[in-house]
Amino acid sequence: MKLNQDDYRNKVLGCWLGKNVGGTLGAPFEWIRQINDVSFYVQENLNGQPMPNDDLDIQLLWLCALEEKGLDVTAHRLAEYWCLYVTPHWMEYGTAKINMRQGLQPPLSGTFLNLNKHSCGSYIRSEIWACIAPGLPHIAARYAYEDAILDHGDGEGTYAEIFMAALESAAFVVSDLRRLIEIGLSYIPADCGIAKAVHTTVECFDRGLSWKETREEILRLYGGGTLGQPHPGNPTLAGVMGYDAPSNVAITLVGLLYGGEDFGQVQCIAVNCGEDTDCTAATGGSIWGIIHGATSIPQKWIDPIGRSIKTVCLNLGELGTFGDQVPQTVDELTDRTIRIGRILLMNHHAENLCSPEPTQLNNVQIDSLKTDDEGRSIWCGMNGPRYDFDLFSAHVDYGTEGPVIRDGQPKSVTVTITNRYKKIQSNLSFHWYLPEAGWKVSPSADGFAMSFGWRLSKPLKLEYTFTAEHLTRSTNRAVLEITMEGRPTVMHIPITLLNGNLMPRESAS
Repeated sequence: MKLNQDDYRNKVLGCWLGKNVGGTLGAPFEWIRQINDVSFYVQENLNGQPMPNDDLDIQLLWLCALEEKGLDVTAHRLAEYWCLYVTPHWMEYGTAKINMRQGLQPPLSGTFLNLNKHSCGSYIRSEIWACIAPGLPHIAARYAYEDAILDHGDGEGTYAEIFMAALESAAFVVSDLRRLIEIGLSYIPADCGIAKAVHTTVECFDRGLSWKETREEILRLYGGGTLGQPHPGNPTLAGVMGYDAPSNVAITLVGLLYGGEDFGQVQCIAVNCGEDTDCTAATGGSIWGIIHGATSIPQKWIDPIGRSIKTVCLNLGELGTFGDQVPQTVDELTDRTIRIGRILLMNHHAENLCSPEPTQLNNVQIDSLKTDDEGRSIWCGMNGPRYDFDLFSAHVDYGTEGPVIRDGQPKSVTVTITNRYKKIQSNLSFHWYLPEAGWKVSPSADGFAMSFGWRLSKPLKLEYTFTAEHLTRSTNRAVLEITMEGRPTVMHIPITLLNGNLMPRESAS
């Protein structure tokens, strides 16, 4: 399985061009619940400039993070960039920022009090991970998870980005859309809303329904609130506010399935379905661009918007000199993306995927691109943050009520320690640093020393219960210190608990 270097560039460029085209075509109709009748751009005097596109903006930021920090970008590292550079206060973007500033780490930042965790803000930024990991969907999906949990936590939005990143990564080496959908589905739970909406779309297409009929079925079963707008002629389809990712992922596939080989039809059908039109068309355009390459995108779609990039939700004052750290054109974005991609391929001993030799993709084994556990190894930690150290990782589970504690009421937390390296003998000692006087932790704040070695094949689970007589702070932080006998190892695991006395009980979960 080989992807020629020229083909790699053609596909990455096709991704970013398709993203710009779809974002511009769909922008005027965003979040209007109606059937549109679009056949080309409706904006007058584009003058060779695309519309500003928040679907692309945060991916530009992630590229900067990769260039500055290397390939080891985690949700914790991306959260630092988010707080500094992402400007919007609306919907899931804003909720995540509020939670991060309150001290909540991802995925809590994307879950806690987030009415939009099932929305579209993360799947629209999946392409960067696919483009740096071409033909490696398991790698792209893991990056997508770290990204999505920032503002979607344990919601459908996270499954949406994992699905799209895996599909798009596989699209570099597989051109059959139906096979790509199978690959993407293998990385998410079969019973999640995204998977169900995707299956419904494919079934409607196979039954010979028109795209309009398929759209109606999608909205009937999975339609979200669409900013409170009712469905024309059927108010019962108003949907749950914020539950938008399943229907819009499905509409993206409607454009691709019904549009087929015709780039313009893919774009227009997605927009004509209504809903989150800039997202559906932009993602559909990027997938089509990866499969077919930039040279297959008709020039008539490129000429009106040119090749520049327009941002709308980045703090450009902090990104170089008035934003010059951000790619200014799709060509620059392509070159910089490929540069990171080649480093990743070398790190994973997959350089042969992008070689100077002719492309050879005929013998790609589809099953080799799937995962056999529904991606559980990627997304199973949605209920709390994970902290990675040299030899171990620690996952913190805050329970059903989340990171909330109240005066005199016990709050339980489970810390799971997993050996990430060789199963060597390790004696682990534990010590709690509590927020202030009046706090207690049981069974003990000290004295834990566990033998943790090759005989322990399963992760080590530690359950603690906190009580506080009287909370004086809105945010309370404890730290679990883990040390290893005879080793210089020190691991600090932060625990953040918000003062539940300051919020209504029904809104604290």
